[in-house]
Amino acid sequence: MRHLLDTVNLSREDAIRILDVAETMGDVAGREVKKLPALRGRTVVNLFFEDSTRTRISFEAAAKRLSADVINFSAKGSSVSKGESLKDTAQTLQAMGADAVVIRHPASGAAQRLARTDWIDAAVVNAGDGTHAHPTQALLDALTLRRELAARDGVSPTGRGLDGARVVIVGDVVHSRVARSDVWLMHRLGARVTLVAPPTLLPVGVESWPCDVELDLDRALAAGPDAVMMLRVQAERMQSSFFPSVAEYSRRWGLDAPRLAVLPPQSIVMHPGPMNRGLEISAAAADSPRSRVLAQVANGVSVRMAVLYLVLSGANTPEGA
Repeated sequence: MRHLLDTVNLSREDAIRILDVAETMGDVAGREVKKLPALRGRTVVNLFFEDSTRTRISFEAAAKRLSADVINFSAKGSSVSKGESLKDTAQTLQAMGADAVVIRHPASGAAQRLARTDWIDAAVVNAGDGTHAHPTQALLDALTLRRELAARDGVSPTGRGLDGARVVIVGDVVHSRVARSDVWLMHRLGARVTLVAPPTLLPVGVESWPCDVELDLDRALAAGPDAVMMLRVQAERMQSSFFPSVAEYSRRWGLDAPRLAVLPPQSIVMHPGPMNRGLEISAAAADSPRSRVLAQVANGVSVRMAVLYLVLSGANTPEGA
């Protein structure tokens, strides 16, 4: 695996391989010394053109646990803010000897552009580009759900997909790269995904995605999904009114205590973060025993360790694990 750019082109076999390696990487978190020597001597650059605390720290922790050297590059206050192009920045990183570049960019397709040019020889990992893709978020979501399903069935999660699982993804789909990546990955792993949103927050062409579409949240929840993923309402990406009011959105498409109560006992609640409490999710839902938000964060480090290891080594089993 040379790059990780999206989930549309990620095969079921490669996805399960990443998840299986992530299971191994997750064991490192329970050790007294949370490090492996697998990427010693390698340099990973976090190239972030958008603000992101959670994702950047997760990638940084993942690289350091693999003993890689980490360079954090923020566009704010850098030469990028003075007009330097992506090409110039990439060539600078090439000259510095970067082995892997984790890129987050507001333009859809930026990661693909970086990976498919001769600007840089490094492996490229997409940490979110515009409204296009966020593959490691989808992988950590899949890992979280896979563990739940395996625990429920009393079996090991290793080697499994999400076959037969029912997942409901709710909210601001039109602006969500997480929703796009989750739909394609979870479908490929065997889950049935239903998107729920007001019509104004559904993207053009959604009918071609491998999922069902529903406008009524209560009807979708009545089907008894295994997981409900609430999406953040991305007000910063909205240039006009997409729904009448915050109160109206919360009433019709928010996960509150009454809706939480109708879910079957095995259903879990997920959210990619950061959460708008009181808008798309209530405090009762966010803090309930069903919530797996913190598990997603922990699993994110494991998944990103697996991805960095695989793109930089290509091996099946991490050294020292």
